[in-house]
Amino acid sequence: MAGARGGCPDVCPTLLYTDARAAIRQLTEAFGFTVRSVHEDEGGVVAHAELVQGNGAVVLGSKGRGGVFDTAMGDAGPAGVYLVVDDVDAHHRRAAEQGAEILMPPTDQDHGSRDYLARDREGNVWSFGTYAPRLED
Repeated sequence: MAGARGGCPDVCPTLLYTDARAAIRQLTEAFGFTVRSVHEDEGGVVAHAELVQGNGAVVLGSKGRGGVFDTAMGDAGPAGVYLVVDDVDAHHRRAAEQGAEILMPPTDQDHGSRDYLARDREGNVWSFGTYAPRLED
C-alpha cells in the first residue's frame, strides 16, 4: 500500500472542526492517534494538522477559515471514518475512559470483524475494528 509513496497513505480522510484543538486532544487521548504536525495561521488557528495511526492518517483543520475547501465543506458532516485496530476491546476501553460517546460496544460482525462505534465531539462517527480490506491479491 505505501511502497510507491515512501510510507504515505494514498487515502486520508479530511475533516474540519469548529474547535480543531479540542478535536486533536480527543483523537489523541481517546482514540490513540499521534500528532504528526500542526500548522497554525497568523492568528493561532489550526489551519492544517496531520494525525497518524498505524499506516493511516487523518488531516484536519478549523472550520470558518475561508478558502475553497472550507467553502465546499460548508456545514458538511458528520463523516464516517473506519480504522483498523489490533485490540478492539482495549481500544474501546481507552475511548470510554476518556469520555468518548460510544454508539456501539465491541461487537462480533457476520463478516468476521470485531468492531465498535464512537462519535467525536463534533458528530463524526468513528468505527474501529479488526477488518482490514485487502488492496492487493
